[in-house]
Amino acid sequence: MGRLFGTDGVRGIANADLTAELALGLSVAAAHVLGEAGSFAGHRPVAVVGRDPRASGEFLEAAVVAGLASAGVDVLRVGVLPTPAVAYLTGALGADLGVMLSASHNAMPDNGVKFLARGGHKLDDELEERIEAVYEEHSTGAPWNRPTGAGVGRVRDYDEGFDQYVAHLIGVLPNRLDGLKIVLDEAHGAASRVSPEAFSRAGAEVITIGAQPDGLNINDGCGSTHLGLLKAAVIEHGADFGIAHDGDADRCLAVDGAGQEIDGDQIMAILAISLRERGGLRRNTVVGTVMSNLGFKLAMEREGIDFVQTGVGDRYVLEAMKEHGYALGGEQSGHVIVLDHATTGDGTLTGLLLAARVAETGRSLADLATVMVRLPQVLINVPDVDRTRVESAVELATAIAEAELELGSTGRVLLRPSGTEPLVRVMVEAADIDHARTVAGRLADVVKSALA
Repeated sequence: MGRLFGTDGVRGIANADLTAELALGLSVAAAHVLGEAGSFAGHRPVAVVGRDPRASGEFLEAAVVAGLASAGVDVLRVGVLPTPAVAYLTGALGADLGVMLSASHNAMPDNGVKFLARGGHKLDDELEERIEAVYEEHSTGAPWNRPTGAGVGRVRDYDEGFDQYVAHLIGVLPNRLDGLKIVLDEAHGAASRVSPEAFSRAGAEVITIGAQPDGLNINDGCGSTHLGLLKAAVIEHGADFGIAHDGDADRCLAVDGAGQEIDGDQIMAILAISLRERGGLRRNTVVGTVMSNLGFKLAMEREGIDFVQTGVGDRYVLEAMKEHGYALGGEQSGHVIVLDHATTGDGTLTGLLLAARVAETGRSLADLATVMVRLPQVLINVPDVDRTRVESAVELATAIAEAELELGSTGRVLLRPSGTEPLVRVMVEAADIDHARTVAGRLADVVKSALA
């Protein structure tokens, strides 16, 4: 069996790849593995289970709840809430594990199962591997040790989670949002109730779009992956700016009053300065990835803020933050982690903090975003090549060195072999888009010839 767990839980087409049987079996396996690891020692275990509004989440939630209860775990079912809300409640309620059913920004037919450890943190890779191994062992016929009688888990709805999470968000804000008019695009997703409620309670005048989930329309032409509707709505309503989330609301992108996109790098730059002014930017450092725009790095250098880069993926950002005690990190996609207040990216929290900065300074979002200038970025995927030789091909190394010398300090080159396909991604940034295209095209040609 191929590895089930990816970088963000188990995902696939619901009822095809991700079946009820798989969700149930993984949940039983998770309960047994965590129990064997000592997570439940001395007490009756409790799990928090939430989901996004996908139609498939209804039967997958039932399967997960059944699996956990059959393994002797009491379940608090919080219903439709964002991934960061489930993570927060797992920690705040002292639960032994959390489970979120979502495929984030993916299209509606997909779904996913993500397990969270005590405190709302992502499970260690070793635990995920053990859960997968135990699931595979028992899926081939090995019997489970099943509790009976009073030993089975009990299930109840925990409706208080909504208000508890919103109160947490409001409590984090350094100031209110009175006087701001904000458009929120909820992607017909998990934050469709939470985000408007939080922004309204904080004092903002809120206009919502994409906030009528029907189980089928999640991420459909809206949200952080499709900003066109938000841009139009901001201009139509004369709003100060707009905020967009994805299906499970762990991401946040923004649009300024003129309809110009504000990406994750720009949001982090604004928040880094805000946190530093309040003494909250620990070790004067922000964490990004190798795909962070060079303009972000240059802006942080100019502001005297240290910048640490990791591999691509929020899991690597979070690992670096936890290991070294950093407070802020994230990705260009809008997955921003404020570790003092969240254990994962939290799109609603990010949007609220961004709005608080606008309200506090009296400056427009467009003005605040001028802290960094995004350099033009060109990405070319070169297929049907030997990606394993990216580091060893002499011809390619020479071409990269020449390109880096040509670009100087106002550009950069990044070549990344795909982890799953026979292709290499060529990324070039430069002060001028045409220059970036020229250099990227030239390098792509070298990749084709050198790695054929």
